[in-house]
Amino acid sequence: MNRLRLSEIFVSVQGEGIWTGVPSVFVRVSGCNLRCRWCDTPYASWNPEGPVLSVEEVSQRVLVHEMDHVVLTGGEPMLFPGVADLAHFLKAQGKTITIETAGTVFRDLPCDLMSISPKLSNSTPDGSWEERHNATRLQPEVIQHLIDTHDYQLKFVVNPETGDDLSEVEALLASLRGVKRDRVLLMPEGTDVETLRRRMKLLIEPCMKRNWRLTSRLQIELFGDKRGT
Repeated sequence: MNRLRLSEIFVSVQGEGIWTGVPSVFVRVSGCNLRCRWCDTPYASWNPEGPVLSVEEVSQRVLVHEMDHVVLTGGEPMLFPGVADLAHFLKAQGKTITIETAGTVFRDLPCDLMSISPKLSNSTPDGSWEERHNATRLQPEVIQHLIDTHDYQLKFVVNPETGDDLSEVEALLASLRGVKRDRVLLMPEGTDVETLRRRMKLLIEPCMKRNWRLTSRLQIELFGDKRGT
């Protein structure tokens, strides 16, 4: 049976996207093919950590919480065959599954909401990972396959105070077919409440102009920038 490096399992409310506020079990696997400059989970990407467990062991840790919604996140969960095994098992138990992915890898698995967060140039790190990150971060063919085969949201981390993030979002959307405008979400980059609130206000007009949606980072509002939330 496939195995997964497990960073953490925790119970919280979904803090981002169209299912904000939904109580969920979060399963965070370690390992990522990107190295985002502003990554808020470096322990699952820049420095992957955690025990390697069988899918059965991970499943049992999820089921003890008796919650309807499960979020499979990372890192980049779609890298690992074990995530497909886990998703199939949890779906058979009647769970509603969200998968949080950067949209660089396609994997055939059950999913009720494919939460795709394509990485813009604002994510590019300095140093040795810059070239590899930029070569991998946008895979329009993969994103198209994901939105063609799943209910989805496209969630973009943007900073309205610097750069030209909105033009990058529009360019990517123009390369895709059949994207529903109400499934395009802008989320401000930031890890403290003051920054997030300031940038959210700046994103109201761009969202209204384009019929996109605005999403907060509720977990920061409720718990601050810390693990297990």
